[in-house]
Amino acid sequence: MRDNNIMPKGNETDDGEVGLNTTSFEQVQQQQKKLVIGYALTSKKKMSFLQPKLEVLARKKGISFVSIDQEKPLSEQGPFDVVLHKLLGNEWHDVIEDYQQKHPEVTVLDPPCAIQRIYNRQSMLQGIADINLADCDGMICVPKQMVVLKNTTSSTNEVAEAGLNFPLVAKPLLVDGTAKSHQLFLAYDRLSLAELEPPLVLQEFVNHGGVLFKVFVVGDVIKVVRRFSLPNVSNCEKEKVAGVFQFPRVSSSAASVDKTELDPRVAELPPKPLLEGLVRELRNRLGLRLFNIDMIREHGSRDVYYVIDINYFPGYGKMPDYEQVFIDFFLSLAQTKHNKIQCVS
Repeated sequence: MRDNNIMPKGNETDDGEVGLNTTSFEQVQQQQKKLVIGYALTSKKKMSFLQPKLEVLARKKGISFVSIDQEKPLSEQGPFDVVLHKLLGNEWHDVIEDYQQKHPEVTVLDPPCAIQRIYNRQSMLQGIADINLADCDGMICVPKQMVVLKNTTSSTNEVAEAGLNFPLVAKPLLVDGTAKSHQLFLAYDRLSLAELEPPLVLQEFVNHGGVLFKVFVVGDVIKVVRRFSLPNVSNCEKEKVAGVFQFPRVSSSAASVDKTELDPRVAELPPKPLLEGLVRELRNRLGLRLFNIDMIREHGSRDVYYVIDINYFPGYGKMPDYEQVFIDFFLSLAQTKHNKIQCVS
């Protein structure tokens, strides 16, 4: 992302000399000093995101972070230039939507109605397979999936009717911020489905070499991190193994995968044109600016990728140089706001 340091513009005088447009420059400087970001985050999210390095960089650029008091009316707090939030619940969403309507000059990251869609794994991936990225050096797919709302025992016939093949990845239907909503299971046979607790989503497992690509998005910036994932399942294993197995969260891996540890065919990152095209489409369709995409490459293929999950405001602490990326992002929001004011005036 382009650095948004603001430089004074020159105005040519009648005698041909160039003078500083001091009014414009001072206005921008004043705006930078007063960039106030109100945040409403869980204590866990606050600790992981508001790291000392981020706060130091922010102060140097005139950015201040102010905690939003959830016990007081939001309209009585501030004023804010940006509201950054990740809290669950209809009550909070109503508060944010009401605030956004009354204060259109404030940038809300991100709109609650947009976030709500990816909190449901049934709607999360809808439409992704229809995205046309033919000229982007790859193909984007989604795994076959179905939703189980009630009885997992009776769902065995539905699995066959839906054309899903075992093993199946089972995930809770709703993402509600709890550890339970991120639990991941691998079901090897029909009988094992009875051990799972609905409502949930069943996704056909796709062999992908045990590597997942976490694609972080901050505005226009894209960063990709490799992480270890579920290992391939062989045909022999499918025949011999039964039951349900729980896997640890991929995002809880202690460190990123060093590509030197992997087969180059597995370690190779998705092509840049494909990522840019996918992110551009998702940003427009979802209406989000802060999210990440979990992608895998089909084992044995170089250009077939599956999107398996999308997360709003993920753990950016695991993204390289996230502090500087966010500072640049916040400054770009301030510059955009300043440009709009200048156009109006």
